[in-house]
Amino acid sequence: MSTYVLVAEDDRKQAELIRRYLVHDGYEVTVVHDGGTALREATRRPPDLLVLDWMLPGLDGLEICRRLRGESELPILMLTARSTEDDLLRGLDLGADDYMTKPFRPRELVARIRTLLRRSRHTARPASGDPISPTAPAAPTGRANRAVLTVGRLTVDTTQHQVFIHDRPVNCTPGEFRILSAMAASPDRVFTRSQLLDCLADHGRAVSERTVDVHILNLRKKIETSPRKPQHLLTVHGIGYKLARGDHGT
Repeated sequence: MSTYVLVAEDDRKQAELIRRYLVHDGYEVTVVHDGGTALREATRRPPDLLVLDWMLPGLDGLEICRRLRGESELPILMLTARSTEDDLLRGLDLGADDYMTKPFRPRELVARIRTLLRRSRHTARPASGDPISPTAPAAPTGRANRAVLTVGRLTVDTTQHQVFIHDRPVNCTPGEFRILSAMAASPDRVFTRSQLLDCLADHGRAVSERTVDVHILNLRKKIETSPRKPQHLLTVHGIGYKLARGDHGT
């Protein structure tokens, strides 16, 4: 049985281009051009993956994403002409698993779809003995069981789901909190993006590595004195990220 992809895109030329590339790659594809039809079709016949334009007429992509997330964990790849971090975070927080900004290359879109579907199937059937759980990456010496984690001036209360920097409360989304609590349990440990993705794999839902990058960017805005020159959440080039141990006095 072929994989079924629903494409919701109001630009008919772009929708047809996407359809042709997906059909050529072996997918079964249905194309719709407005939000109401997209929601009805996704409910009537749930697809294996939804390609969802942000600015659909009728119901926009964000509202469709919010409604579907109340009853489904199907992978959603959002297409958007918006490129600011705040806009992208809105989509991710409402449940989109990946995003592509317009204009994009159709071949890259197909590659992203393959990756999301592969990750979705993997997280839906986790292998036994997987060293990292979906909600909390393994940490050495049992530190992950501690209720309050302190790294320099950063404090993460895993019981109360609270974060403080310099004793100032920090409002975090659920995804941001999962990433930060996992990293705070193992200061100076370098986490790959794949490992941090496991923190976000909620109920078997697929997410992409770009989602991790956006969450890290947003966390830096919240806990760093200078987000462009971070001293807590550091990039380890070619590998991933780490939460630096020690008090930098920021």
